[in-house]
Amino acid sequence: MFDLRYVFSVRHSRHRFAEQVATRMTDPSQAPADAIPQSWVDRVPPRMQPYLRLMRLDRPIGTWLLFWPSVFGLAMGAAAQQRPFLSWLSDWWLLLVFALGAIVMRGAGCTYNDIVDRDIDAKVERTRGRPIPSGAVSPKQAAIFLIAQLAVGLAILLTLNWFSIFLGAASLILIAIYPFMKRVTWWPQAWLGLTFNWGALLGYAAVTEHLAPAAYVLYAGCIFWTLGYDTIYALQDIEDDALAGVKSTARLFGTRTPFYVFMFYLMATALILAAGVSVRLGGPFAVMVLAAASHFVWQIRRLQRNLNDPACALHLFRANRDAGALIAAAIIMASWIS
Repeated sequence: MFDLRYVFSVRHSRHRFAEQVATRMTDPSQAPADAIPQSWVDRVPPRMQPYLRLMRLDRPIGTWLLFWPSVFGLAMGAAAQQRPFLSWLSDWWLLLVFALGAIVMRGAGCTYNDIVDRDIDAKVERTRGRPIPSGAVSPKQAAIFLIAQLAVGLAILLTLNWFSIFLGAASLILIAIYPFMKRVTWWPQAWLGLTFNWGALLGYAAVTEHLAPAAYVLYAGCIFWTLGYDTIYALQDIEDDALAGVKSTARLFGTRTPFYVFMFYLMATALILAAGVSVRLGGPFAVMVLAAASHFVWQIRRLQRNLNDPACALHLFRANRDAGALIAAAIIMASWIS
């Protein structure tokens, strides 16, 4: 039977979202804190905007942080074969495949996370403007959109070798569990590390068709990297998280957060360095990794001076796009030199 209540609710949601878009365009202060002001998403037709925001396409940093570990794995896999990365046409194809996969799967993960966390998001200042808690998209519409994204992700995954296909499918277990971890443990950032860096394993396997110790060491290093940057990210929401009963390493560490982030970054650097050495990247790689290490030191020093500044936390979190680029450049350049 045709339900008029559903029609009216959808119309109300669209009108409400249109009002929010208009407010953001006239008053940038009303935009979500971690969104890029006046991004290209604001210029597409209003009907499309809430779905693009569900994918976080107005906040590309998450896509970069999902993409870089894949590049690490791809380049490390080529180095394990004792050849320069991007010296084969297939390397360029894989780079494109993983870039598209990062966009789609980050979008799917965010959509799923928003469906699960819609009640919590409504209680947190930074997230209450997201499409589902704001009413721009209903949970049912978001679920349909999620299925569509997963279908595209599967199509992308099927372009890889069979070992990588099964390995990529296994990551869905981590993705499915992640949104619930903040309710049961003080270490949801660790689970995010396991989930977000699966591309390091997948990239290595896409090149070599197997996994080796170097891939696991690289994966471990990336997990510590995520522990560092996502702890910084969680500093933005400490007060709201406490009220909502959400756990995080930022709440756990408190004023000792800079020390723990330093230790996470130190472990990340050491393990990534060890992975490179194990595939014979050698001295040039070690020297170039120092650039990323210096970037981590800069983050720690800024964090120490601005521990209670949410804007600084967001800035440092976003800066990890550049840290990832430095690590990727070190692996790729060293694969050509060694």
